[in-house]
Amino acid sequence: MLLAVQLVSLARPAYACGCGAMVHDPRMTMAVHRETSAVTWDGRTEQIVMRLTVDGTAPDAAWIMPVPHRATVRLGDPALFDQLSSLTEPAVAQRHYFWPRGGDWPFAGGDSAEAPLPGARGPGVGVVGRERLGPFDVARLTATDPGALRTWLKSEGFRLPASLATELRPYVARRWEYVAIRLAPAEAGGPLTGTLDPLRLSFASERLVYPMRLSRLAKTPQSLGLYVLAPHRMEPRSAIGGARPEVTFAGRIAPDGAVRALLRPGRDEGTTGHAHPAHASEGTFLTAVEQNFPRPHRITGDHELRRAPKDTSFRQVRYTDTLLTVGGVPAWLLTAGGTLLLLLAGAVALAAGARARRPVAVYVPPPGGMPPV
Repeated sequence: MLLAVQLVSLARPAYACGCGAMVHDPRMTMAVHRETSAVTWDGRTEQIVMRLTVDGTAPDAAWIMPVPHRATVRLGDPALFDQLSSLTEPAVAQRHYFWPRGGDWPFAGGDSAEAPLPGARGPGVGVVGRERLGPFDVARLTATDPGALRTWLKSEGFRLPASLATELRPYVARRWEYVAIRLAPAEAGGPLTGTLDPLRLSFASERLVYPMRLSRLAKTPQSLGLYVLAPHRMEPRSAIGGARPEVTFAGRIAPDGAVRALLRPGRDEGTTGHAHPAHASEGTFLTAVEQNFPRPHRITGDHELRRAPKDTSFRQVRYTDTLLTVGGVPAWLLTAGGTLLLLLAGAVALAAGARARRPVAVYVPPPGGMPPV
């Protein structure tokens, strides 16, 4: 079983957000500050748990995600994302500097801290499910034509950019289905803002693929973070048009709590779910990968994850810089004071030597003895 987590930050207005497309009334504003998605895969079934943190003036918005096969949708566990964030925190180490900096004596001068209603169906579109989950109005769709899908979604209140039909065409050609979700605020009439309840999608998949093609619609640079839990270290198969993926964490962990429940689907629902055999025998390897997409329109397709050549461990280190001291006294002050004392001692020694070498006048009596008085 594999687990990946995605963190995506977008500037307003947002017409794409990582694995899907986010749309809203163009007369309003909407910012997706963070999209967090957890993905599991056991070779046959994939799960995605997604949580959005949004802000803006739009009273509602829509999120569209393509999936390779028919999906089931449920509410997810919010604790999952807190655990995954904690597991990938950088190690903290202390390092010392010798000479004083701003904020250190004698330069200290202050605080230096850094601061759900069904609608009409359009031609070519089938509705395979409709449900209300918390603040979400969820529709599961099939479509034989991307234009028909766009028309049907528009009739449901999802205002999509015209370019979306073009980006959906490859998914339609592969006969993928879609999850369309209307996001609404907790209080009717208010703006859509804050961290929304997570959603959990499950669907059949022959490979671990993360839909990214719709991110081509984004108008601003994209920032992607993937956290992968698997029997071995994982990596994206290619950069798909973005900057080179960078590993920020890699190592074996002991899954617990919400992470363990996600790796053992069914236990929390009273069924006979069990961990993948590879996890039980080899443990769980967590890999964190970050990637930037400065030009989203260059994205070439979806991310596919594969096993890395070696299970090499890695953890980022966050340093705290501290002035080097000896017995509570700055080392630079001791060194400077000691050097000054040595210089003074040397000067005293040189002065004493100079006095010792000064010639002394000697009286020599004249010939013939003492002169008469």
